[in-house]
Amino acid sequence: MYAYTDFDRQFVRARAAQFRDQLERNLAGSLSDDEFRPLRLQNGWYVQRHAPMLRVAVPYGVLSAKQLRQLAHIARTHDRGYGHFTTRQNLQYNWIPLVQSADVMDLLADVDMHGIQTSGNCIRNITSDGMAGVAADEIVDPRPYAEVLRQWSTLHPEFAFLPRKFKIAISGALEDRAAIAWHDIGLQLRKNEAGEVGFQVLVGGGMGRTPIIGQVVNEFLPWQQILVYIEAIVRVYNRYGRRDNMYKARIKILVKAEGQAFFDAVNKEFQGILALDEGGREHIIPQAELDRVAASFVIPAGVTSVPAIDIFQDVPAKSAYQRWLERNVHAHKLSGYRGVTLSLKRLGIPPGDATDSQMEAAADLADQFSHGELRVTHDQNLLLPWVRESDLPALFEAAKANGFATPNIGLLSDMIACPGGDFCALANARSIPVAEAITERFQDLDELYDIGDIDLHISGCINSCGHHHSGHIGILGVDKDGSEWYQITLAGSDGSTISGSAQVGKVIGPSFAADEVPDVIESVVQTYRAQRQAGERFIDTVRRVGIEPFKAPANAVRTTTGTLTAAAH
Repeated sequence: MYAYTDFDRQFVRARAAQFRDQLERNLAGSLSDDEFRPLRLQNGWYVQRHAPMLRVAVPYGVLSAKQLRQLAHIARTHDRGYGHFTTRQNLQYNWIPLVQSADVMDLLADVDMHGIQTSGNCIRNITSDGMAGVAADEIVDPRPYAEVLRQWSTLHPEFAFLPRKFKIAISGALEDRAAIAWHDIGLQLRKNEAGEVGFQVLVGGGMGRTPIIGQVVNEFLPWQQILVYIEAIVRVYNRYGRRDNMYKARIKILVKAEGQAFFDAVNKEFQGILALDEGGREHIIPQAELDRVAASFVIPAGVTSVPAIDIFQDVPAKSAYQRWLERNVHAHKLSGYRGVTLSLKRLGIPPGDATDSQMEAAADLADQFSHGELRVTHDQNLLLPWVRESDLPALFEAAKANGFATPNIGLLSDMIACPGGDFCALANARSIPVAEAITERFQDLDELYDIGDIDLHISGCINSCGHHHSGHIGILGVDKDGSEWYQITLAGSDGSTISGSAQVGKVIGPSFAADEVPDVIESVVQTYRAQRQAGERFIDTVRRVGIEPFKAPANAVRTTTGTLTAAAH
């Protein structure tokens, strides 16, 4: 993990003290709510439907056990005993009284955490692969580069008031576990034939009202120049992005509208920066700086390659342990080690939620089995990156005792969902009850395993915090005359190997009432099982046969339930 320097700690503490002063002036009436709003947003404080919401930054998803225990403490003493892990690898609290917010910022600073730039029209938290640094298919460890980007972008004076929020994701593996094509900037680390490290750069991806897949703007950029290139991209966006309409202010709209003209402007700006200071030396990442940062991302002391073992030897078929090994245990770059997902998806718990007790239990598991380190994944789970294969039986028992051993990673019940209308003032519909109803419907593990890999994503509104556009099955909450309805899409993809290239899901018909959604999902699944060929995954079948065969069975749900009539549509 990155080790904070004295400067880093002083910076975060000074920021917390500054926020306390702003809060006290607001509470005293000398700083109006309108004046305070941009200041609190810059520190991650929203005012949601019922109470303030704090978004805590977890840069590129890396957490220490000590930090997770502090998050548990905050949940227990200042919130209602739980937090919500998001698709952007952050943690959100939904019930902290604003008068306690400065105390919470001090508690975060005590463990090198904060909420800086988790909100606002700026460069947000840099996200990455939950298996970064340990993945068996890794080309280059993205964590040092992500940390350099984090430091560069934090309170960048030129990019503090962009036309709209700006998100960057970075991957260093063959498998894209960071959904880079869906970001304003997506970065894929590569090596050329000479073994030199560089980036494939994508720009203009995003969800929301206008879902767009990012386009490649540079196939291979030397790593030393990445800050220069990102600065060129963001500078062009800052100059020409729309500020008259927030729904058309994201960079994806500018890229789509300008096309090659945008790319040309970026490359001209890039060359202009390089021409400064005798070749742009002040803008190039020095090898010494990368080495300094990379020194924090070494293999933990005591971790060395050991002979691999057959983790399935003598394990009964279809046992809970065997299924957990198949689904929750992942290949590792070091012989004798595995990455292990602690599932936050089980009946009765909203996807991504963890109680204070669960956070403390996960921290204990990290200390006992993973050298005190955890990861927050894009799929709203936790991951232990440094588990010895010989410790897997003991870890399974401990994970099971604390509700983390659901063997469903990648299956239908391992769904992504935003908090929706239960908390968010922007939402048109609730996500949590729909997720619960689907989870309850698909509880049989034999059935889930027969269905196989499916990404199901739920968003409570068009802002797409639940990434419904990229789900193999996507569910979007919509408003109809003050009532909650749900639109279903198929064939979306986040860009992973299983899903294939990133794609936008296609709508299969008019929206459905909440109580119809589980039946619709079941009809979609049954259609897949009837249409699939041997060994074919859901996404492969949908792409082969198209969405037409799924429409009639899904729309027939209305006739069965009687909720809607054809005339209503």
